[in-house]
Amino acid sequence: MNKTCVIITGPTAVGKTAVAVELAKHFSTDIISADSRQCYIGLNIGVAKPRPDELSAARHYFINTHHITDNLNAADFEAYALGAVHDIFTRSDIAVMVGGTGLYIRAFCEGLDPVPPTDPLIRESLQKAFDENGIGFLQSQVQQLDPLYYREGEIHNPQRLMRALEVMIATGRSIRSFQAGGKKKRDFSIIIINLELPRDILYARINARVDQMMADGLLEEARGLWPYRHLNALQTVGYRELFEYFEESGDKEDPVLLSKAVEKIKQNTRHYAKRQMTWFRREPGIISAAPDPKQVIRVLSDILT
Repeated sequence: MNKTCVIITGPTAVGKTAVAVELAKHFSTDIISADSRQCYIGLNIGVAKPRPDELSAARHYFINTHHITDNLNAADFEAYALGAVHDIFTRSDIAVMVGGTGLYIRAFCEGLDPVPPTDPLIRESLQKAFDENGIGFLQSQVQQLDPLYYREGEIHNPQRLMRALEVMIATGRSIRSFQAGGKKKRDFSIIIINLELPRDILYARINARVDQMMADGLLEEARGLWPYRHLNALQTVGYRELFEYFEESGDKEDPVLLSKAVEKIKQNTRHYAKRQMTWFRREPGIISAAPDPKQVIRVLSDILT
């Protein structure tokens, strides 16, 4: 059998982790996470990190591997994941990758073009503009100068917005044009399965999961991460809204403001899921399936035999 990496992707809350764990058990193999936040130590509830029983069911790569001060990007993931998949292939013909960070998955599958060096003064001026005018200014500039990134990128992450503007100003090209890569040839096969649910069901699952996260202690987790709120790793739905709540409420608990923050988490998570669905529908060669491990195994068996 050819060495094959099976990638399980799809929007947040669709059920990717459960399917990936069952596949890993079925094929007696390991899992590589393709989630840009689950790699960080200390980010647990808010990033829907796999449960302890799921982590013990199969070896996981790129989970709890980096400190939140590490500023990782798609190129870092490409290098890490290629090393991980070849390590898995020393023991198994099948590797499983799971996650919803589309750019990381594209980097693993196709590679990336290197971005030319940029003038540090550009970054300094953008940082100053952000400090003085806030994220709304960055968003409007990206929308005007790099509409491609604005449609597909992390528009609520100031570090990513500044990077997009920095590259556009320095090169005259969208950062997405570099991220498209040169489609490097991999020495193994890749099968990508996109898990899908009807939108109303997915959104109901998102809302229920946010409520469960709050019940599991997300508020306390976010409070403990407050000193790191400026880091790129914390520019993340679930934490960002609670940081805003802390700023508004001060030292007092405010149930009304907290309820509004939770609703905002749900809304922003639904928006993020919508962007993920749009991204994966545009990717060529993806197989769609329901988040049912038995169905996915049947699909894979037909392809692999």
